[in-house]
Amino acid sequence: MPMGHTATAEAGSGGLTATEHRLANGLRVVLSEDHLTPVAAVCLWYDVGSRHEVKGRTGLAHLFEHLMFQGSAQVKDNGHFELVQGAGGSPNGTTSFERTNYFETMPAHQLELALWLEADRMGSLLAALDEESLENQRSVVKNERRQRYDNVPYGTAFEKLTALAYPDGHPYHHTPIGSMADLDAATLEEAREFFRTYYAPNNAVLAVVGDIDQEQTLVWIEKYFGSIPAHDGKRSPRDGSLPDVIGEQLREVVEEDVPSRALMAAYRLPHDGTRACDAADVALTILGGGESSRLYNRLVRRDRTAVAAGFGVLRLAGAPSLGWLDVKASGDVEVPVIEAAVDDELRRFAEEGPTEEEMERAQALLEREWLDRLGTVASRADELCRYAVLFGDPKLALTAVQRLLTVTAEEVREVAKARLRPDNRAVLVYEPTSGEADDTEGAEAAATDEDEEAAK
Repeated sequence: MPMGHTATAEAGSGGLTATEHRLANGLRVVLSEDHLTPVAAVCLWYDVGSRHEVKGRTGLAHLFEHLMFQGSAQVKDNGHFELVQGAGGSPNGTTSFERTNYFETMPAHQLELALWLEADRMGSLLAALDEESLENQRSVVKNERRQRYDNVPYGTAFEKLTALAYPDGHPYHHTPIGSMADLDAATLEEAREFFRTYYAPNNAVLAVVGDIDQEQTLVWIEKYFGSIPAHDGKRSPRDGSLPDVIGEQLREVVEEDVPSRALMAAYRLPHDGTRACDAADVALTILGGGESSRLYNRLVRRDRTAVAAGFGVLRLAGAPSLGWLDVKASGDVEVPVIEAAVDDELRRFAEEGPTEEEMERAQALLEREWLDRLGTVASRADELCRYAVLFGDPKLALTAVQRLLTVTAEEVREVAKARLRPDNRAVLVYEPTSGEADDTEGAEAAATDEDEEAAK
């Protein structure tokens, strides 16, 4: 049986508890009981994302997210989806720079089925992985790229800004979707080796949250996962560290058939898991989080130079996080007019800092977002996995909101002054190529956060 420790509520966790266990093969297990509703969430994080890929073979992590739903030794073809949905559950998976995750939300009495399904593909996917399934899912991913990136307005913005913000050769220089050429070049043997290297129990965290009996759940986990062998061939991801400030403004003008001009920018911010990153989150919420933010009030309401303005944090643990600015121009307004107003607001904020009212509003918004995530069994399972994989301690997820609420106005001002400056950003300017720019907001970029949802 796996070893573990007794559940105790962490200070500031709102009474939520979690216990951590480890199987002999290295699989980490996190359990959190919640008997409010008769449902259970299963979430499995593999410590592999696009940052583990090498130049010329990008997109493998995301391709495997699809392949994991294409059958295993005892589950054929699309059987994973069919079995989960037939039992009243819902499954999916996502890929990011830093991980790949798989998850099911099930009626509580169907928990054993979800555990068996996840164990079967962890232990025996290679039994079903052949040229036909690889080619099938390669085509699906290429079509996903066309639909969500290449053939929609502003669709490649995230990819372009990432390539600007992280230098060539950096592990975060490319996005999880990968390139068409690299997807075409991937061989069956490379795919098999990728699975053997990264899809091992000692490279994964399994979280089960909801209306569960912990003792019975551990029995099932040991029964289905315990015999899967560990693998010790994993390579560490390349170093993602960079200087705090870029040192210059990087800029690209994109002429495309888009609904309106746009200004997008990525600012280099502190790593996730730090107090400085929490302060940056508060700062960007004040500046661009919703219709009460400074940038929205200035650009949309007062100046009427934009129809949309947002500013948020893409949190990253293995590289500097990014502050993502997205402004869509109104009518025939030129981008330099908008950019000057943005710089003016950022300069004033860095000099004066936030007001007491702005701090209260921003922290209340962030608190609500965190409580929403912890309030559902699926999101809580995901956060427990995230903190276990990226920061070594799943219980940090239960107290994250308290850390945000202790950030001070001076810390917010300091991070804004140090990071939200013209020489610390990559800038993307969109200029329409046909017709007149209008006041339509246009389609949002397909990947403006770290998760690449699978179009299954």
